[in-house]
Amino acid sequence: MNARRWRYPRSPDQQGGRKILIPLVLIVAISIVDMLAPPQVHLGPLLVAAPAITASFAGPRTTLAVGAAAVVAQGIVAAVRTTLVDLNHSVQIVALALISLLVALFARLRERHEKELRQLRSVAEATQAVVQRPIPARMGPLRIASVYLAAEAEAQIGGDLYAAVRTRQGSRFLIGDVRGKGLEAIGEASLALGAFRTAAYRQIDLPRLVAHLEKAVFGDPGGQGDPEDAAGSPSDTDAGESFITAVVLDIPDTEPVIHLADCGHPPPLLLRDGTVVSLESRQPAPPLGLTGFGPAGVEVESFPFREGDLVLLYTDGVIEARNGSGDFYPLTERLGSWPSGDPGALLRGLCQDLLAHAGGSLGDDAAMVAIRRDTAGPAVGRSLREDLPGL
Repeated sequence: MNARRWRYPRSPDQQGGRKILIPLVLIVAISIVDMLAPPQVHLGPLLVAAPAITASFAGPRTTLAVGAAAVVAQGIVAAVRTTLVDLNHSVQIVALALISLLVALFARLRERHEKELRQLRSVAEATQAVVQRPIPARMGPLRIASVYLAAEAEAQIGGDLYAAVRTRQGSRFLIGDVRGKGLEAIGEASLALGAFRTAAYRQIDLPRLVAHLEKAVFGDPGGQGDPEDAAGSPSDTDAGESFITAVVLDIPDTEPVIHLADCGHPPPLLLRDGTVVSLESRQPAPPLGLTGFGPAGVEVESFPFREGDLVLLYTDGVIEARNGSGDFYPLTERLGSWPSGDPGALLRGLCQDLLAHAGGSLGDDAAMVAIRRDTAGPAVGRSLREDLPGL
């Protein structure tokens, strides 16, 4: 399960279909009732509704055609009731023709706007494909699923990010959330992802990898610094103004363990046999870009990660989603009720439940990565409470 893709809407003229029957039936109905009405009753002005309705789903040509049909119908009504040169009906015919032209013009402007919107969506999707590459469904002993949910209906990319890199000894993962929105957030997310993909495959430890990410995004925008030399101090101009919360994971192939460095990001959740545990670091580091304001260094925590275990990485758009009553989404409580055998199925259920909780739309972008270990390791079969006695 990869990042959600847009399905572009068809053009207005393609969407019309059977809807065109609505204004045509309206024209016929109004004309018949008008011809049968008493002399003092005039329903002709209602015919303007036909081109107006057509413009809501069709293009300018169809709108003009329906407007012309309405004008013809008004002329037939005039000929039946009085004459075509009757002042009242002549004014109605001229007004109907002018309004039809104006409505067709608005339909043309709307059609042009929707075309531009479709082009922008296409650019956003292309950018998403380049910046936020899909994570492979399998990496060594791991099965993986990922999803990106944009908060805005017209957006496809934002400041949330995730990536995975295969190394000689295992797999490394990054999930993060850039403060803010717009092009600046996208640029910083792109820098962080590029720096991670460049350096993560090297056998450097997680603290130096985090320092490299810090330097690439905030201290060395070109990302050309050597991971061995990354100082990890934010620039004076960016400090306090921009930052990235992130979690970096290292999952060895041959050890049933997760090594985790948390930089101010919501902790991953470990799911085993219906039990959910938050993998919280005892001393999480400040977010990237703010390390100069916290303790020096990044603490790496290790947690058991055995065959059949699943770990969920997520951004705060998930846990901060609110329902109509203002309640946050109870991720930990809901996660334990779903089977963890298939990461893709779990994320599909999670996304549906999350959107239902939030009323169909999120207030912030949300990214999720589910990772399941399939290959057996030592001491398989122990309970989560045995591995983490603090439960």
